[in-house]
Amino acid sequence: MLAYTIRRLALFVPMIAGIVVVTFGIMLLLPGDPAIVLLGEDSSPQALIDIRAALGLDRPWYIRLMFYFGDLAQGDMGRSIFQNQPVADAIGSRIGATLELALLALLIAIVLGITLGVAAALWRGTLIDTAAMLFAQLGVSMPVFWLGILLMLLFAVQLGWLPSIGRGDPLLEAIGAAATGRPGPLFNSLAHLAMPALTLGLNSAAVISRLVRSTMLETLNQDFIRTAHAKGLGVSRVILVHGLRNALLPIVSVIGLRFGALLGGAVLTENIFGWPGLGQLAVASISQRDIPLVQGIVLSFALMFALVNLIVDLFYTVIDPRIRLE
Repeated sequence: MLAYTIRRLALFVPMIAGIVVVTFGIMLLLPGDPAIVLLGEDSSPQALIDIRAALGLDRPWYIRLMFYFGDLAQGDMGRSIFQNQPVADAIGSRIGATLELALLALLIAIVLGITLGVAAALWRGTLIDTAAMLFAQLGVSMPVFWLGILLMLLFAVQLGWLPSIGRGDPLLEAIGAAATGRPGPLFNSLAHLAMPALTLGLNSAAVISRLVRSTMLETLNQDFIRTAHAKGLGVSRVILVHGLRNALLPIVSVIGLRFGALLGGAVLTENIFGWPGLGQLAVASISQRDIPLVQGIVLSFALMFALVNLIVDLFYTVIDPRIRLE
């Protein structure tokens, strides 16, 4: 187990290095000059030369890439051109909001997707099965930005139940306040989170529900399920312990991959709902050609995705002891 974890962690280094190189190359191909964006098109040629030298933009690309790797090795992600602060500080002020949104969306996707998938498999061919798969088809087909706008029109504009934009109290702080007898911040936090998290999580819930249905149908036809029924075990025990657990491996794999989709979808969702996270910051930094900040955000997304997939890989050993033994 420990050796397996170490091997998986060792893969982080080449993976992150590859992401840095690809991101750096893409930023070189984007049109526009950060110096002109910073100073304006009416600035003098000498001023542009001076600012490029100050930012290191006058160096060859391979020299800049080498310096960037050297800074990363020392824990320095560079300095944002337009934020005028260290990239790590700019990301640190926003990453909590993105993680809060992505993790709640993932929780919604897991609970809703597994529930609908299991129900559809148990009542195959019934109205429940048809309704669950219709939801799955709609969830997969509907773009995130369109779903977000529809939810905003319904719950914020028409019904007035939920706030349309912004972030309430940080969720962890709100939970702490509720534990001390002040539930107001928690209600405020959940009210602001509801529509963005639903927008982000429903698509993944649809994908998970379809997979759960197919894997459960396959598992429920196995001999060991019939043996469990023959022993007189309760239906819920047969389904949850014997059926769902043996169907979990592909489901867990997809859940890990869907987290990456949630991070990508957060870019759209955060801009629709004015959510002050990394997605909103990424769009602003790309439009401003803030190369150090864009690279730092992409690197942060990659690290979060890699960490979640490491957790998923380790969770395999809990579901299936044969993997641990191998």
